[in-house]
Amino acid sequence: MVESLIGLGAVLFLVLLRMPIAIAMGLVGFVGFMEIRGFRAAISMVGRLIIDAAQDYGLSVVPLFILMGLFVNKGGLSRELYRVSYSFLGHFRGGLAMATIVACAGFSAICGSSLATAATMSKVAMPEMRKYRYSDSLATASIAAGGTLGILIPPSVILVIYGLLTETSIGKLFIAGIVPGVLGVFLYLLAVRYSVWRDKDAGPAGEKANLAERLSALRGVWAVLLLFFVVIGGLYGALDVWPLHLTFSPTEAAGMGAAGAFLIALSRGNLNFSATVEVLIEAAETAATLFVILIGAWIFSNFVNLAGLPEALSGFVQSQGVSPMVVIFLILVVYILLGCVFESLSMLLLTVPIFFPVVMSLGFDPVWFGIVVVVVTEISLITPPVGLNVFVLKGVVKDVSTGTIFRGVTPFWVVDILRLLIIVLLPGLVLFLPNSM
Repeated sequence: MVESLIGLGAVLFLVLLRMPIAIAMGLVGFVGFMEIRGFRAAISMVGRLIIDAAQDYGLSVVPLFILMGLFVNKGGLSRELYRVSYSFLGHFRGGLAMATIVACAGFSAICGSSLATAATMSKVAMPEMRKYRYSDSLATASIAAGGTLGILIPPSVILVIYGLLTETSIGKLFIAGIVPGVLGVFLYLLAVRYSVWRDKDAGPAGEKANLAERLSALRGVWAVLLLFFVVIGGLYGALDVWPLHLTFSPTEAAGMGAAGAFLIALSRGNLNFSATVEVLIEAAETAATLFVILIGAWIFSNFVNLAGLPEALSGFVQSQGVSPMVVIFLILVVYILLGCVFESLSMLLLTVPIFFPVVMSLGFDPVWFGIVVVVVTEISLITPPVGLNVFVLKGVVKDVSTGTIFRGVTPFWVVDILRLLIIVLLPGLVLFLPNSM
């Protein structure tokens, strides 16, 4: 117990000194394991984890979904998603910001990355909103907030990582993210309406599209809709009908998604040999980084489990006679505080090995807890002082101050807190779809 608390403090200290989270967790986990079991046992544990990670077929889902997102980005689908959203919403006050939220949701459904969604949509949506004289705070806030949907709406890389850390069904996690994702879109649209109600000049109405323009815009996104239906439909048996009879495992769905995204990008003339090589190299680098982070997290998890921290926390909670829901709210407070200084993936990897056994001992569903963790992680992407999406956006839109963006996102993280409360208090909203599989 004491060793694991010292180890946790050491990881936090090293991360605050700017040491990469993977190295910090791996180093502390190795030293802590060595102190308890000896050097030979520690080095054997690390070697076994590395070999298992390299040989685990299930882990191939990570690079495949990354590859899918990169090919989608190369295919230029973000611009078409924004066009169709704008054609239906652009004529309302704040409509371009609403269109940005909807387009971010659609793009993230294929991309699976919040940072990539925010960076890509900023290049598409920001020029249009400036054309119609949107305030910088609302324009940048809608992009930063919409980008957070990338880690919840399936396929989501961070849900895959949670599933791998906790041995929870990735398929059930994906389908459980749909309702909270749609709820997030709806609440973000309300946040936009509030922003333009408070300041009528923040989001002037754009031009209204006619029926022909809307139909033309819809024809441009058929490939996105088809790809999403094939990946998600094959995963949940929607394609298991005559004459197809197709069902996919998560890895097979990721493979189909990557192949489909490649064909779409190729058919649009957006890929040549050098661009394809560039995508493959970027996917390999990103996947390698994630694997190193995962291995570091597993090493640290083995240490804290061996030191008995999860069992000690569970025993302490049960001995105090505290309501399980009170424990959940205390965990959420910890996540929100950590989100002020840690980026989302670091926070997930650091806390899940500690909190997950405690939550399971209290009888909560692992799929529900996974969605709760991802939603509270989403909040950290847009809250000061380390709102990662805000800083990604600042890197693209250099003439807008960080303070302006943070002021703009305030209504969005407020509705995120509301969504978090709804999901915590009404777990059936999350579990209805996975329990119906």
